[in-house]
Amino acid sequence: MGRLGRYAPVSRQDDRAPPPAGPPDTGPTARHPAAGRRRLSWRRPRSVAGQVFLLQLVVVLLLIATAVTVLVIQDRSRAIQEAGDRSLVAAESFANAPGTAEAMQSDDPTAALQPHAEAVRKATGVDYVVALSPYGFRWTHPDPDQIGKHVSTSYGEALEGEPHQTTFDNSLGKAVDSTVAVFDEKGDAVGLVTVGVTVDKVTSVVQHQLPVIFAAGGVALLLAAGGSALVSGRLRRQTRGLGPVEMTRMYEHNDAVLHAVREGVIILDADGRLLLVNDEARRLLALPAETEGKPVTGLGLNPALAALLGSGRAATDKVFLAGDTLLAVNVRPVGHKGGSVATLRDTTELRALAGRADVAGGRLQLLYEASTRIGTTLDIRRTAEELTEVAVPRFADFATVELVEPVLHGGEPTGASTEMRRVASAGVLGDAPLNPVGTLLRYVPGNPVATGMTTGRPVLVADLSVADGWRAQDPERARRVVEYGIHSMISVPLQARGQLLGIVEFWRSEQEPFEPDDLSPAEELATRAAVCIDNARRYTREHTTAVTLQRSLLPGTFPELSALEAGHRYLPAQAGVGGDWYDVIPLPGARVALVVGDVVGHGLHAAATMGRLRTAVHNFAALDLPPDELLAHLDDLVARIDQDAAAEGNPESVTGATCLYAVYDPVSGRCVLARAGHPGPALVTPDGAVSFPEIPVAPPLGVGGGLPVETADVRLAAGSRLVLYTDGLVEARGRDIDVGLGMLREVLAETYDDDLDDTCRTVLDAMLRAGSGDDVALLVARTRLLDPDQVAEWAVPDDPAAVPRIRAEATRRLEAWGLGEAAFTTELILSELVTNAIRYGANPIGLRLLRDRDSLICEVADGTSTSPHLRRAASTDEGGRGLFLVAQLSRRWGTRYTDRGKIIWAEQALDAGAAGDLGGLLLGDLSTGGL
Repeated sequence: MGRLGRYAPVSRQDDRAPPPAGPPDTGPTARHPAAGRRRLSWRRPRSVAGQVFLLQLVVVLLLIATAVTVLVIQDRSRAIQEAGDRSLVAAESFANAPGTAEAMQSDDPTAALQPHAEAVRKATGVDYVVALSPYGFRWTHPDPDQIGKHVSTSYGEALEGEPHQTTFDNSLGKAVDSTVAVFDEKGDAVGLVTVGVTVDKVTSVVQHQLPVIFAAGGVALLLAAGGSALVSGRLRRQTRGLGPVEMTRMYEHNDAVLHAVREGVIILDADGRLLLVNDEARRLLALPAETEGKPVTGLGLNPALAALLGSGRAATDKVFLAGDTLLAVNVRPVGHKGGSVATLRDTTELRALAGRADVAGGRLQLLYEASTRIGTTLDIRRTAEELTEVAVPRFADFATVELVEPVLHGGEPTGASTEMRRVASAGVLGDAPLNPVGTLLRYVPGNPVATGMTTGRPVLVADLSVADGWRAQDPERARRVVEYGIHSMISVPLQARGQLLGIVEFWRSEQEPFEPDDLSPAEELATRAAVCIDNARRYTREHTTAVTLQRSLLPGTFPELSALEAGHRYLPAQAGVGGDWYDVIPLPGARVALVVGDVVGHGLHAAATMGRLRTAVHNFAALDLPPDELLAHLDDLVARIDQDAAAEGNPESVTGATCLYAVYDPVSGRCVLARAGHPGPALVTPDGAVSFPEIPVAPPLGVGGGLPVETADVRLAAGSRLVLYTDGLVEARGRDIDVGLGMLREVLAETYDDDLDDTCRTVLDAMLRAGSGDDVALLVARTRLLDPDQVAEWAVPDDPAAVPRIRAEATRRLEAWGLGEAAFTTELILSELVTNAIRYGANPIGLRLLRDRDSLICEVADGTSTSPHLRRAASTDEGGRGLFLVAQLSRRWGTRYTDRGKIIWAEQALDAGAAGDLGGLLLGDLSTGGL
């Protein structure tokens, strides 16, 4: 079937490798040269036992090889027969399968038979299943490229109904091919089926029988080895296992141990008598020539050493002094009759080197700890304390740090003064008579500290009791320091960028006095600490500047308002100030705006941006914009700030801000709120119930993309508390925002009747016990409602004749309020506003008077959105002076828009000078031509 393009499986090579052989000098026998020599004798046997064992080994191996060969030949014949049977069964099964004959007679036999042929091939494990036409053309084949090609081999025997089998060799080994014919119902051959199987695919029985053969051979080998071992053991007992070669090598080893080994060796019996002493042991212990056979305790050795050697106890690296030599002694008991072997090593130089290595290692460990423990914060005093904590007690018993006064406040050291303030001190004891923390020190010339400040180099004072320059600074304190036991000191200047920041002193009392070698680690400690202190100083300076700018941009005190009273707090973050801010802005009509916001980022840029946004909010609030429109304008402003910063190449753009804006009306108790990316407020009712109103949230400012902002209306009872805050209050690392809101709810419920400032303080203490990684702005407002008697409202008909009646009713209300002196001015203002509303406006028209603390507010509403404009009329004009008079007679006036139109308002100051001003104004106007 080679001409049919047979497929056969790829044979797998055995990837098993023999176990690696170990080196000849390893293993348990490496410690026993005699055993190694015995192994050599088996390979090149010189004894009778070795020769007998070799002969038995050859016979057993020959029998095993013969048995395996016969088994392989028999298994090969059986495998060929089984391969033929498997291929014939597969061919007949496929040929006689229902539908095979019909498929061969169909229009497309390949489409019908190819999937079934491949399925049979994979299921039975044969190499190929090929369907042929009676004329030798392939209908199926594992290789689709072979389908349709002609096969020249004749299958006349198969077409006559007799199966046809052939055995052949291919690249994968011997294979068997079986071919059968497929007949239709009439008995005519409609096709052929040929199946091929590689003999190697048939499971071999050799694999099952080989372990039995090898096991039998192994048993035979074991029996042979056992017999040889019995013979060999008897011979070793007779000769004590030593031959001429072994005796020679044993003598060589013994001579080397006695005279050449540079380690002392002593062998003692069970009674502590010396059996063997080599030359090195004699030298180390200064033993006389004739010592063998004498007890070790009678040789004049160190008593402790002699007792250890005589006892026979096991010991490891016990150190003893023998004259001027430090000996490391190891003792091991040996033999079943007692006795021991001791080895001696001279460790005098090694101990000195180890001591120096320990010191060097300790210094490296100290410097490593300094790199990880100094400068963990940006606090100047804490950094100085970390320096003392690292140095004590690893390097010194006491450590003190003094810094130049300007450095403590973040300023640059001027170098004009030698005054320093002690900021950190640490020691093994707490009662040392050193200057305490907070002391201002001025070092006199000649003091070692002053010398170090001048030279910029560390100064070592090995003995403080004879240091006259140091004692001259403060003789009495110096005496107490020396009497306390402090005996040496190293002073190192703290320098960064060539500037002197301060001094660190290391003191010793219990440790050995400082040596010149200690100057290097002391200077390294000071250098690392100085860099950290300078970083903290510069951070302190920037932090102070940013805090100053931040607080200057935040409101100081709020004006007295009829609508509400407010408490507020701002808490900078531990890592620096940010862009959090808040404000309370009075609005016309006794209303008030509450705003709180947060600019992304920290530092001066965030604080400056916050100031710009706060100013913009004031400007937008002056236009009396509703909260949603105000936030939309603020979003455009932040986007422009970002665009301008990007155009200038400034990487510190705003990249977003958040804001919550609320307008509260004390007349109706209505509060309109809107927010852009900011947390919603908390509402505390007069009975102490805390809730978080649902306020629609818009995207943060600057990233909204012009999306609309939605508002929410909330009715607030008198005495309600509206709590506005930034996210730093409720969000923290490791704490979910829902947990933070729950904590805020609890603390607000507990403080609902406290003073507002006390509430702010309590909230911050409860929410920020561990400090805050972000700055926090908090605004708490307690609402009020105007007394209904302070408000008067009238509906105005769309008729100019109604103006006198409205004016008269307003005058009566003013007299009832005790404001009769303001009646004339108020009549002029409301007459002008009402008349303009009737003439130019649309229904409904209304008038409202509000009496506030020190002002009287007149509001006229109509149904149009047209806003009047103030202009100065010429002397020849007959009109156009109405709004000019309103502006002159009122403290403020303006227009605000509502959903149904607009409101024009004017606010008068209730003071005695208002009437006089009116008289002067009228006289001025009459002199220029009249109204």
